[in-house]
Amino acid sequence: MSGTSTPPEAAAEKPRIRARVALCLLQAIRDHDLPPEVLEDENVSVTLPRRFGLSGVVESQIHQLSQAARRGSRGPDSQVYDLIRLVIRRPDAEDLFHWVGRELSRQEKSRPALRWVVLQRLTLRLARRRAERGLANLFGRPVVGKADGGKVVLEAQDPFLVEADPGGDACHIVTGYLEEVLGRSLRRAVEVRHLQCRGRRDPLCRWDGGPVGEAFQDLDAVPGPSVDGTPS
Repeated sequence: MSGTSTPPEAAAEKPRIRARVALCLLQAIRDHDLPPEVLEDENVSVTLPRRFGLSGVVESQIHQLSQAARRGSRGPDSQVYDLIRLVIRRPDAEDLFHWVGRELSRQEKSRPALRWVVLQRLTLRLARRRAERGLANLFGRPVVGKADGGKVVLEAQDPFLVEADPGGDACHIVTGYLEEVLGRSLRRAVEVRHLQCRGRRDPLCRWDGGPVGEAFQDLDAVPGPSVDGTPS
């Protein structure tokens, strides 16, 4: 299903998304937009008047969102929608969304990793539940998780991220979030892939994740076409 250029009015009016989602997005834009260095005698208000990261208005918005985040408040979809639309204009949009997802996960209370005497599948199950609850709490929408062999699978029917970004880059917020949850739970290198996306006309968005070298063995073992188009 392809995305639309504007969010549904009903969704925009209802405060569903945690304020810290908008806060994290805005902070990421600001931090990535700041100049790498400022000369000691440089008046950046004159030399860089249009640089987003140096805007006093942005700092004021960040302050307001910080207060709302501390209260645990929620905001309308349109608030996050507009920030996502701002990010997708950037060449580094995918990396920035991925960073936001990991940062949102890092901000949550960390739990000690299970000892290795506990089966890995139990660890993955607990990580899946943590990701489900965390994402539903952040975005105000259900995310369905399930076990699939030695990896975690998350599925989302709600098209909000794709409506905000029809190209699908914004879905990397979830990719980064799940990657951080799995990494902290397993205490080892993990990999997350966004295998299905509504932005690619798939029926839903799906993320698979698990230990590097294990989670996608079956998928990676499938022979692909050779240069001449015949199976390798």
